[in-house]
Amino acid sequence: MKEKSNLWLAAALIVVFALTRLPNMLPLNFSAAYALAFCAGVYLPRRAAWWLPLSVLLATDILLNVFYYHVAALGWFMLANYLSYAALVWLGRRFSARTSWLKLVGGGLSGAVLFYLITNTIAWWQNPVYAKTLAGWIQALTTGQPGYPPTWTFFGNSFLSSGLFTGLFVSAMKLGEKMEAEKDEATDEEAEEQPEGSKVEAQ
Repeated sequence: MKEKSNLWLAAALIVVFALTRLPNMLPLNFSAAYALAFCAGVYLPRRAAWWLPLSVLLATDILLNVFYYHVAALGWFMLANYLSYAALVWLGRRFSARTSWLKLVGGGLSGAVLFYLITNTIAWWQNPVYAKTLAGWIQALTTGQPGYPPTWTFFGNSFLSSGLFTGLFVSAMKLGEKMEAEKDEATDEEAEEQPEGSKVEAQ
């Protein structure tokens, strides 16, 4: 992947992700965050694939916690999310930019499932409301804590948004690659069509 394409992807991911994190912009848990982490793992260089999505997450979480939710800037409650996002980056590293669109979207959807399992398993383990049994774990994955919306409703939004934004990111990248290849091909053809006499021989 060319450096120019990597920079373009990084900028696009940051802009889209920042917009989807604005309060009340999208339904709860409907965010580009899952696709951001996964696609960063697929397309960005090794180090940037880790620091870019996680640093954007940290910066936006701090701003939201301080200025919108009015809670501490950082807290242990954020750990489960960051472990899950790191897992999504790791999953993205298992794919290649040359992988087909369908397989990459499938990878993004798999990332949403992975995020759901990790975060809700940690919630089951930490929250005393849940019995530390198989039944309690299933409750954490489905109906959730009494008095709150069922966790499966949050999973539905994260699953759909992950598929949507992964599809958009991958489509944009593949379109950019196609346009770049066509431009290079046109340049090569123009060079081949130049008459030999047009070249100035060295004296």
